[in-house]
Amino acid sequence: MPHPFRAALVAALLCPAPLAAQDNPLVESSAWEELKALVPRGDTAVENAEVLLLDAPPRAVDPAFVPVHLTQPLGAPPIRALTVVIDENPAPVAAEITLGPAMLPLDMELRLRVNAYSNVRAIATTDKASVLAGRFVKASGGCAAPASKDLQALMAEMGRMRFQILSSEPEGTGMRHTAKLMLRHPNTTGFQRDQVTLLNIPAHFVDLLEVRQGDELLFRMTAGISISEDPVFQFRFLDNGADRITVHAEDTDGNVFDESFPLTGL
Repeated sequence: MPHPFRAALVAALLCPAPLAAQDNPLVESSAWEELKALVPRGDTAVENAEVLLLDAPPRAVDPAFVPVHLTQPLGAPPIRALTVVIDENPAPVAAEITLGPAMLPLDMELRLRVNAYSNVRAIATTDKASVLAGRFVKASGGCAAPASKDLQALMAEMGRMRFQILSSEPEGTGMRHTAKLMLRHPNTTGFQRDQVTLLNIPAHFVDLLEVRQGDELLFRMTAGISISEDPVFQFRFLDNGADRITVHAEDTDGNVFDESFPLTGL
């Protein structure tokens, strides 16, 4: 079923300004007590706002498109990988992300599906400790929410990408860019229903995304069903002098998508 308000909503979610701090801290979660031993570093991670922050709205406007903003304060110790977990989702691990040095200190936003009132958290490791950051988000039905438009229309555009530099600023002797990457993909979850047949639509989602600046890795993400339809990633990275950004993506049906974007003339 189409959702006419989503065009304006998506535009708002993709605003380059960071999310404002919210008064929605993590809450006690029996689901997390069961999960944390299964999530890398989950059973030893403690909240530390001097190392990692996560912002998300206290109440989702659209549970299928919840913006989550991961940042590190200036001077924070480097993190090389993190795991994003939504406690109450059917598949709680939303993404595992490996970070290249040009992505640090981390400043990255992604859009997630949130299926029920839940903590949304990120777990990461520095050289010295495991850290955790998160927010409690009030949402319902994100994994079963119908597509924003006809599934055949989504499939026809599948794999198309767009990369945009939103802003650039000097850092040391180089430049740090804020960029946005958009990938067209239905990212169905297996919990959505065909509005005509009323049968469940099979899960079909991007499960691998790799972004490089020249030969250098910016980030690599392995993902599950909790990444939104038509995934969008906004992130900051330090320019290493390479002239191209390359993107490689794979989905659960075996489709492979590759694209390259120029960085010259910035």
